[in-house]
Amino acid sequence: MADIYTPFIKNERQQMLFNKAEALADKAQTRVSETEKAADFSLETLKDLKQANYVSLPLPKSYGGEELSLYELLLLQERLAVGDGSTSLSIGWHMGIVMEQSERETRTWSQEAYDLIASEIGKNNKVINTLATEPATGSPTRGGIPQTTAKKQGEAYVLNGRKSFATMSSVLDYYLITAFVEEEETIGTFLLSKGTAGVSIEQTWDTLGMRGTGSNDVILKDVSVPLNHLVEVNRQKKSSPKGWLLHIPACYLGIAIAARNEAVTFAKNYQPNSLDTPIAEVPHIKQKIGEMELKLMHARYFMYTIAEKWDQHPDSRGELAPELAAVKTVATNAANEVVDLAMRIAGGRGLSKKFRFEQLYRDVRAGLHNPPMDDAVISMLASKAINEDI
Repeated sequence: MADIYTPFIKNERQQMLFNKAEALADKAQTRVSETEKAADFSLETLKDLKQANYVSLPLPKSYGGEELSLYELLLLQERLAVGDGSTSLSIGWHMGIVMEQSERETRTWSQEAYDLIASEIGKNNKVINTLATEPATGSPTRGGIPQTTAKKQGEAYVLNGRKSFATMSSVLDYYLITAFVEEEETIGTFLLSKGTAGVSIEQTWDTLGMRGTGSNDVILKDVSVPLNHLVEVNRQKKSSPKGWLLHIPACYLGIAIAARNEAVTFAKNYQPNSLDTPIAEVPHIKQKIGEMELKLMHARYFMYTIAEKWDQHPDSRGELAPELAAVKTVATNAANEVVDLAMRIAGGRGLSKKFRFEQLYRDVRAGLHNPPMDDAVISMLASKAINEDI
């Protein structure tokens, strides 16, 4: 019997990859209550991801990976989020960075830097993330200049600053730190390994949702970095669209699918003594279930269609920025609407911590605050329409 995942699994390779994500999702789900209390990423879940070689999947086969396509990445990340959205969103940043740097057309690092990290990931399943957000500048997508500074001193750069929303900060093996390079008068990205002197973590992560991402503050105090660990310099070139950022909408659609599954199961099994049938047969409940299906169908087919376009037409990727941004807006808003409908089906029980509903409701809200923001997307689409020859 077909399920909600079947229409998007198109071959044996995708089924194999999906099964891997499904097994990891089931394990991660068992630890949600633990990560909710700790407000940190689960070390056991990270161990599972590494042992399953999940973190190396985007690498070329020559480095021990599976050369994931964007479509496949979304399939895995969506299924992982059905188990735990925090796990999916967190590891999604690592997966996307590795995917971007593994393609020569999008690589921004030197070959030396890429070889180092790719070998570490392929052989030792190391995990990496970019730390760019800061308390004073907000999201880097808004164009703020980092207050974290890098000053050249002899054969090294010395970094000072603070990074916020540093996802998986306590368990990462490598950090990519953005900083204002004073000598260059531009923004650079520096590679730091875990345990580098002068790097500390402040436990600031105490949020409503996505608690398991462990996105604490990272403080850098007189951190010395070798000159060759400046892996990227922003020369004010126009940035290219990043297809891998679709891991964000994939994650929130996974959370919505989890809520949909919980709601449908609840409706099929809950029968108050005022009814002769379970509430799934009540017209207004059926209406809500149908609305969930429609919203998920709309958003998921849109997302996977754009991912296929990205994979199949690499020469046209530069033109996909509006579509990529629109997928995020459509998907995250649809995901919020689906979870809200699930809560309405569950009624008061949806507020109980005995069920998953309330946690899914809190987690899905975070998608509205991940980049790109809705206002920026709408402005981009408006400008595109205005500038067209009609």
